[in-house]
Amino acid sequence: MRRLTVISVVGARPQFVKAAPVCRALRESHNEILVHSGQHYDYAMSDVFFEQLGIPKPDFNLAVGSGTHARQTGEMMPLLEELFIEKNPDLVMVYGDTNTTLAAGLAAAKLCIPVAHVEAGLRSYNRSMPEEVNRVLVDHLSEILLCPTRTSVANLQAEGITEGVHLVGDVMLDTARFFAEHVDPSQALESYSVKPGEYYFATVHRAGNSDSKPRLHEIITAFSQLDLPVLWALHPRTAKNLEDFGLSDLVNSAENVTVVPPIAYIDTVSLLRSAKGVLTDSGGMQKEAYFFGVPCVTMREETEWTETVELGWNTLVGADSRRITAAVSSMARPHSRPSVYGDGNAAEQIVEAIQARFGGN
Repeated sequence: MRRLTVISVVGARPQFVKAAPVCRALRESHNEILVHSGQHYDYAMSDVFFEQLGIPKPDFNLAVGSGTHARQTGEMMPLLEELFIEKNPDLVMVYGDTNTTLAAGLAAAKLCIPVAHVEAGLRSYNRSMPEEVNRVLVDHLSEILLCPTRTSVANLQAEGITEGVHLVGDVMLDTARFFAEHVDPSQALESYSVKPGEYYFATVHRAGNSDSKPRLHEIITAFSQLDLPVLWALHPRTAKNLEDFGLSDLVNSAENVTVVPPIAYIDTVSLLRSAKGVLTDSGGMQKEAYFFGVPCVTMREETEWTETVELGWNTLVGADSRRITAAVSSMARPHSRPSVYGDGNAAEQIVEAIQARFGGN
């Protein structure tokens, strides 16, 4: 098998987590060029993750920064196109469902460069979510579709996509298991002044919540009514909107709510796995809660990770304070937690799938 040249494009925190094990596995046999779009561009949401996850520094940083969906995607595409033409890769690899994923996928496909999509086949069936539009489009232009679950494979089949589909498991499980085995959570708990099982860990970043004053008001109201302290890792956009909406005083008046800046990945894993429960609108955090056997309340009406709900570990509540508090009060840990996301070697299976596409083993 010849050494392939693969350009991997990342740009947001969940993609950093997903890329870490794949980078390690890929570079054992092939040449990888790592590109950071700069979609998340401040230190707390970008550089620190590369450092802690052991991902090599990006070979290129497009430094696109924030903006509307159209502007952000549009600014990335010509920069990526120019890079793809210059480097002439055998393959472009993209992750998840961000604007970075769409921009890289479109730029590569228009140059007839094969695209590999990690986390292919996920569906929320809510087209009002920009992430849903991104992943559907990228799935339909990809040649190698790397699915985390049997459900995602079935979703692709329902859309007529059967060629190039591989069930590989979830790369986030690879990373979560690695750090669970090597990191003692006690230091993070001490740093944030919380005790195991005596707090809730919360994040809110989806546009449907963070860009809506009524929804944020409902979420804050729910947090303030919970029976234990809430440690809320505040996304920069959500923090800005709290100020703009005049909701900062409401947060400050909630005595049981502690707001902290974005937390580095290793500390996030430590805090999540030690919490009594997780409150989030993050897709990745729903899975991580499942990985570590922590009940999750998801502040959305739907989820791509349907297995977590079907198996009783996750409850969908939208942004309704009464539903949120009711779900938290009835939190329980089911007796079983099947291995629906693979066995922690997704990265190796991804490399095998790529090599198979190019005629190797």
